[in-house]
Amino acid sequence: DEKTFEYLKGRKHAPSGAAWDRAVEYWKSVASDPDASYDDVVRFDGHDIAPTVTWGINPGQAISIKDKVPRPEDGETEAERAAIREALEYMQLTPGAPIEGTPVNVAFIGSCTNGRLSDFREVARYLRGKKVAPSVRALAVPGSMQVAREAEAEGLDAIFREAGFEWRQPGCSMCLAMNPDKLIGRELCASSSNRNFKGRQGSPTGRTVLMSPVMVAAAAVTGRIADAREVFGI
Repeated sequence: DEKTFEYLKGRKHAPSGAAWDRAVEYWKSVASDPDASYDDVVRFDGHDIAPTVTWGINPGQAISIKDKVPRPEDGETEAERAAIREALEYMQLTPGAPIEGTPVNVAFIGSCTNGRLSDFREVARYLRGKKVAPSVRALAVPGSMQVAREAEAEGLDAIFREAGFEWRQPGCSMCLAMNPDKLIGRELCASSSNRNFKGRQGSPTGRTVLMSPVMVAAAAVTGRIADAREVFGI
């Protein structure tokens, strides 16, 4: 919550003065009751969570970068097994094979999900001095005009361009195949967007693998799905 308040304070359209104080007081009040009970409580240590990528045709079909592509028999029900078979057939992945190392054709950083100024700052930290693999088309698309202006004012666009990314106008772009930003044939895209349904990025047979912006950058410079921790020494 404090991170959100810090981000909003002083921005255009945000309340100010006493109105800001009242807004924060209200926002803080929107919380669970102190004596609320839950069916379950799950705690995670973020440091223990490896980078995650999708392997299938919906966002829930995801695994750790170090995991292997599921086999149909891994499903607990016939419906789950059928869903795995359908996804494997579309994605043309080998069941039981590592997802890491899968070649990529396109790398897309952007969309409303991961096109924030903080995303471009983070990627630029690791992208500086690197080059996009010759086999990859890489696109960087700010999530809004405001993000684009701020990123360009900081010189982030120059870092992306120098690395070999196309620095595009803000908008939806390859998230849903806007304008010419689309896959061709069975191309595979490492994408920071949030949907990987069949045909989502323009081609009826195009394949989308969702991952974080830094993971997309790692795929762009290596030409394959890769562990950003190893590529950039994180």
